[in-house]
Amino acid sequence: MYLPLKVKMCIVLDYIEKYPLRTKQILGINYEQLRLLTKSSIIKHKELEKLKENQKVRINAARGGRPEKLSFSEQIALCLFYFRQMPSFEILGMLFGISKTEANDNFHYWRKIIRDILPASLLEQVSTKDSDLEIVQEILTKFQLLVDSAEQPINRPSQPEEQKKYYSGKKITYTEIVSLLVFQRRLILSM
Repeated sequence: MYLPLKVKMCIVLDYIEKYPLRTKQILGINYEQLRLLTKSSIIKHKELEKLKENQKVRINAARGGRPEKLSFSEQIALCLFYFRQMPSFEILGMLFGISKTEANDNFHYWRKIIRDILPASLLEQVSTKDSDLEIVQEILTKFQLLVDSAEQPINRPSQPEEQKKYYSGKKITYTEIVSLLVFQRRLILSM
């Protein structure tokens, strides 16, 4: 016989609220940065939702369907926790009290929003100007850099052009390659 377990919805965010000084160890940013990022992300999310809503042809009433299990701040914490700790989506779902599919969907949705909000990396900022790019590359040759990359599975894109861009023939799936270029002082230059 199975005993019903009463589990808190979000162990990670509850812990951070209880011990805000440990936020940097868990998510990679401090508590104040988390609050600012959460606020900015929610604003961006609401803008995107408004745009989507204006383009929809409605048959059913707005806000119908199953309510989300996690609040927006919990979903953002899930995304940041994944970036910092890199657990499987199964473990991520267990920690946040949702299924692995829902954890995957939440991560990929908020990843795009956070990517739009945060400033581009140094190399990305100067990549459009050849003269600035050459100067930055010359400066960086004087320092030791750490380069790492990983291949992250993603959901199959709906557009054929996007499918070609992300298709990994070797693994017969759709993946996104994430490369990190890290400066001596643990400053991420490119992602």
